Amino acid sequence: MTASTTRRSTAAKTWTPRSSRTAAVAATAVAGALLLTACGDQTQNGASDKETKGAAVTSAPLADRLPQAIRDKGSIKVGSDIAYAPVEFKDKDGKTVGIDPDLAEAMSKQLGVTFEFEGATFDTLVTGLRAKRYDIAMSAMTDTKERQEGIDPETGKKVGEGVDFVDYFNAGVSIYTRKGDDKGIKTWSDLCGKKIVVQRGTVSEDLAKAESKKCADGKKPAITIESFDNDQLAQTRLRAGGADAGSSDFPVAAYTVKTSGGGKDFQMVGEQVEAAPYGIAVAKGNTQLRDAIKAAMDAIIANGEYKKILDKWGVSQGAVTEAKINGGS
Repeated sequence: MTASTTRRSTAAKTWTPRSSRTAAVAATAVAGALLLTACGDQTQNGASDKETKGAAVTSAPLADRLPQAIRDKGSIKVGSDIAYAPVEFKDKDGKTVGIDPDLAEAMSKQLGVTFEFEGATFDTLVTGLRAKRYDIAMSAMTDTKERQEGIDPETGKKVGEGVDFVDYFNAGVSIYTRKGDDKGIKTWSDLCGKKIVVQRGTVSEDLAKAESKKCADGKKPAITIESFDNDQLAQTRLRAGGADAGSSDFPVAAYTVKTSGGGKDFQMVGEQVEAAPYGIAVAKGNTQLRDAIKAAMDAIIANGEYKKILDKWGVSQGAVTEAKINGGS
């Protein structure tokens, strides 16, 4: 398996208005602070927010597995490319939905904290994790040795300390074309001299580059590769006739073929290749959080919630029987 992903912040500016009515503003600020303090310290039954949150956390069976800092804040911040249906995407109401959000919600019952998904482009997730913008990255990310070790797949050079993975699903990579117009494409070798659209930083992009080199070595025309920030942009390009084929993880390609244009836009070609585990990425050294996530995933596998979620999204063929740490190769 190559090192990319099978996939998959700008700081908000604040503005403080000026006013010549300093005393009035100061008085209002003090009053507001006192009001917020009173509201924040008390719940309806007189307990503090911190006490209430602590009680909620400890009622979950695996709450004590989490680092205390996570338990105190009551949430896990998740970096994710939320444009990769059906794994994670926005529904018509703007809500984050999909396989990963459903699994996260099931795990939250075990851990007693919420999982807060924050959108980012896929190729920035690992660096965001290293920079501590997120606690974990959960975004259909393939677990590979290169990612574990912080190795750039193209140069072979170390670019960071790497991440640990909690593996929870298996998926391969598929090719799809416009419906009724497969251009004779059945396998990756059929792409020589043709144009493919992919998401940047993914296994699909890595495979296309590797196959293009094989084309050149065999004295055939190279593959033209057009990479996009997200998979939806790649789909749009193919749909408009701007390429011969597209490639995504199998669950995403299958969902796209089934739903785009009511099933009239695309078709799958050939078999999925490079089957490998999706992993939830956790920063190196954060072993307590990593192990808590693994325990929660194992718990929902054991209690049947995991299977129900995969069945709901039609991806049960990628199910695993237990979570593994750094099982990618």
